[in-house]
Amino acid sequence: MDRNTIIGMLLIFALLMAWQQYNKPKAAALQAQKRLQDSIARVEQAQKQQKTQETDAPTAPANANSTTADSATIASMTAAAGAFAPAAIGQEQTATLENDLVKIVFSNKGGRILYAEMKQHFKIDEDDKKKEIKTTLRLLADPKNKFEYLLPVAGAAGGVVKTSDLYFQTQQSGNQITFRANAGEGRFFEQTYRLSPDDYRLDYSLRFEGLNGILANDGQGIRLNWVNYLDKLEKNHRFERNYSTVYYRPANDAPNYCSCTSSDTKDKGSVPLKWVSHANQFFNTALMAETSFKGAVMSTEMLDPTDTNLKKLRSEISIPYQGSASETFAMRMYLGPNEFRRLRAMGYELEDVIPFGRSILGSINRWVIRPVFNFLLGFISSKGIVILILTLLVKMAVYPLTYRMLYSQSKMGALKPQLAQLKEKFKDDPQQQQVETMKIYREFGVNPLGGCLPSLLQMPIWIALYRFFPASIEFRQASFLWATDLSSYDVALRLPFEIPMGFGSHISAFTLLWAISTLIYTYYSTRDMDFSANPAMKYMQYVMPLFFLGFFNSYASGLTCYLLFSNLITIGQTIITRNYIIDQKKILAQMEAYRKQPKKKNTWQDRLEQAMKEQQRIQAERAKQATTKKK
Repeated sequence: MDRNTIIGMLLIFALLMAWQQYNKPKAAALQAQKRLQDSIARVEQAQKQQKTQETDAPTAPANANSTTADSATIASMTAAAGAFAPAAIGQEQTATLENDLVKIVFSNKGGRILYAEMKQHFKIDEDDKKKEIKTTLRLLADPKNKFEYLLPVAGAAGGVVKTSDLYFQTQQSGNQITFRANAGEGRFFEQTYRLSPDDYRLDYSLRFEGLNGILANDGQGIRLNWVNYLDKLEKNHRFERNYSTVYYRPANDAPNYCSCTSSDTKDKGSVPLKWVSHANQFFNTALMAETSFKGAVMSTEMLDPTDTNLKKLRSEISIPYQGSASETFAMRMYLGPNEFRRLRAMGYELEDVIPFGRSILGSINRWVIRPVFNFLLGFISSKGIVILILTLLVKMAVYPLTYRMLYSQSKMGALKPQLAQLKEKFKDDPQQQQVETMKIYREFGVNPLGGCLPSLLQMPIWIALYRFFPASIEFRQASFLWATDLSSYDVALRLPFEIPMGFGSHISAFTLLWAISTLIYTYYSTRDMDFSANPAMKYMQYVMPLFFLGFFNSYASGLTCYLLFSNLITIGQTIITRNYIIDQKKILAQMEAYRKQPKKKNTWQDRLEQAMKEQQRIQAERAKQATTKKK
C-alpha cells in the first residue's frame, strides 16, 4: 500500500465518518416535533378528563329502571364519541387476509392492522449458548403502535374522535375486508383493505358516507396519527438502527427522509406528499395516496440501545376531505421486504427507501452494481460466489486505472538510484533534497501524483459498495463459508468482553483476513519505494489496515468478503503486471529519451519548485538568526 493508496483510504474513511454524523436535528425540526406531540397530548388529555367525569358521576340505584341506565350509558358514549356513539361499545375481534407471502391480522377495534407476518423471511435470535435459531418475523406487531384517524366531530370530548376507540363492523369476502364505524341514520366511516395475490401490496381506501353534517369543517381536516415502534429484526442492532427511519416523497420533488442517526422531525404540513414509509433496514411499511396527502409531520426518536425496540417513528398525515355527502380517498399500502423490483412497481420512486445512497453513489448501486449482481444471481445460487465474480468484474473494469498506477510506480522505482544519490549528497539539507528531487522528476517526465489519481477515480465505486452490501436484502441471512449472514458481521471467535469504538465482542474472520492480505500487499508493493523524505509514511501504511480492522469488524461480512477477494485479485494483478506486462527496460529507455528532449515550461512544476526554494530560503534565514542570537 503506497502513499497515494493511503491518502485515498483516509479520504474514504473521512467521508464515511461525515456520513455517520450527517443531519443532526435543527431547532425548527424540534419545534415541529413539539407541536406534533402537543396536538396528540391535547386529544388524550380531553379523553382522560371525560373518563374521569364518567367515573365520578353518581351511580344509578340498583333498582333503577333499566331504561334509565341505558339512557345514561348512551349519553356517556355520546359525550365521548359524539355521533359515533353506536361504535363506541363492542368487543374486539380479529380477522385475517393472507397469501403465499404474507399473513395480515386485523382488529375490528380501530379497523387497523395488528401485525403483518412474513412467510418467507425470519428473524434470527440466539439462545443461551449463542446458537442461532429462526423465529417469526412480524411488522407493526408492537402493542404500543398506533394507526388511528382523528375525526373532528362536534360535541365529542376534545372535539375529536379517535378511530382507535371505535369498534368497527367487519365484513370479509375473499381477499377483501371492510371495517365500518356507524354514526347512525345510514352514516358511517369505512376502511377497506384488499390484499393482492402474490404480493405484499394492499389496496386501501377510506369512505365518508353522510358525514358532512357530523365532521366539523374547520380547516383542521382529518389527521392520521401513525406511531410505529420498530422491532429489532437483524443480528446487528447498532447497524440496523442507522438504516431505519421515516422516508417520504413530496408530490413534486424527490424522496427524502428523517435523520437515520439522531432524533429528527420533518415538518411538511403544507407540502403535498405522495407517500410516507416507516422503514427498517430490510423491511418497510409504506402508505401511498392515489392523489396526494395534504401534508405531514414526521419524526424519528432514538431509543436507548438497551430498549426492546429499535426506534420510535411517528407520522401525522393530513387526509384530504372535501366535506361532501359521500366521498372516498384511495390509497395503497406496502408491508414487506425492501425488494427493489416490487418497490419500483409501486411507483413514485418508492424504491428509494432502500438505502443505496444518494447522487452518483446511489445511481451506481441502483443501475450498475445491482443489475449486474442480479444477473449473476440468475445463474449462480451462492451469494458468496457471486460476490467473487462481481469483484473480478469490478477489478477488470478498473484495471486500466490500476495499470496506470503500477506504471507510474515503476517509473518512480526506476529513479531510485538517482534519488539515493541525492539523499546522500544532500543528507544534511532536506529542503534542497526535495528541490533536486522535483528537478529529476521533471527531467525524466515522472509525475509523483500519477498513482494518486487512479485511486481517487475508484473511490465512488468503493463508497458505493460500502452502501450496497448492507442495503441489499439479497444478502440478508445468506450464508457463505463460515458467515451465516452476509448483511451482518461474521463471527470466527467470541470474546468474553466488549471492545469499544464499535469493534464488538467478536472477531470477524473476513475482516482479519482482509487486514492480513492488505499488509502482505503493502509489503510487496512498497518494498522498492524510497521513504527517506517521509519516514513516518513507511509505518503509517502498516498502521492503516489495523485502524480499519476495528471499523470493519462489525460491518456487513459481504463487504469484508468483497474486500478480501479484491485484495487477492489486486495482488495477482500486481504480480502479473509488474513481472510480465510492464517492461522495465523499455520504461528506462523511454524515460532516457524523454530526458534528452527539449522541455516545455510547466507552470505548476515551476511554482512548486519556487515554493520549495522559498521555503528553503526562509529556513536558512531562521537558522542564521538563531546563530546570531547565540553569539
